[in-house]
Amino acid sequence: MSEVKISAETRTEFGKGAARRIRRADKVPGVLYGHGSDPIHLTFPGHELLLALRTPNVLIALDIDGKSTELAIPKSVQRDPLKGFLEHVDLQLVQRGETVAVEVPVQAEGELAPGGYLLEHVLNALPIEAEATHLPESVTVSVEGLAAGASVLAKDITLPSGAKLAVDGETVVLQVVAAQAEESAGEGEAEGDEAAEG
Repeated sequence: MSEVKISAETRTEFGKGAARRIRRADKVPGVLYGHGSDPIHLTFPGHELLLALRTPNVLIALDIDGKSTELAIPKSVQRDPLKGFLEHVDLQLVQRGETVAVEVPVQAEGELAPGGYLLEHVLNALPIEAEATHLPESVTVSVEGLAAGASVLAKDITLPSGAKLAVDGETVVLQVVAAQAEESAGEGEAEGDEAAEG
C-alpha cells in the first residue's frame, strides 16, 4: 500500500467559526487520536489530503509542525453533502507492526451467467484486520458464471497475506438476483393503472 507524506499544523482554535476560517484558507480541520494519548487537533492542506484520501485505508506519514512524524490511517471523513469538499477528518494513530481493523472495498470481476441477472452488493466493504503498514486498498472476487440465487460469502474471498476477516465467514457479501422479477412486477402495476383508467 502507498504511504503519503502530509504536513500538518497543530491548532488551538475550535468551533464552527474557526473551522470555517480554516476551510476558507483551503485547509481541513481534523483530529489525530489513538494509543491512549490525548487527541491532537490539527489542520491539514486541503488539496493534498483530498488526493491522499482517494486511496482507501491510505497510510499517512504526518509531519506535525515540522517536529515529529506520526503514522495514521483515516477513520472518519466528513464531506460537504452537495459540493463534496472535505469538512473534517479523524485520523487514527498507528505503529508499524500493529494490527488494525479496517473496512476494505469489495470489487467484483467477471461476467454473470447469461440471463439478465443483477449483482447485488450486500456489503460494499469487507471488515478485516491487517498490519497497519500493509492494508489492502481493496479485495477482488470473481463472479464469473454465477446465476440467480448464487452468493459470495466473506469466507470465499481471498485476503492478502497477513490479513484476516473481522466478520463472520458466513456473512453474505455479494448475491445474484433475477432482474426479470422486478420488471414483471412493474409491468403488472402499469396494466393495473390502465385498467383503472378505463
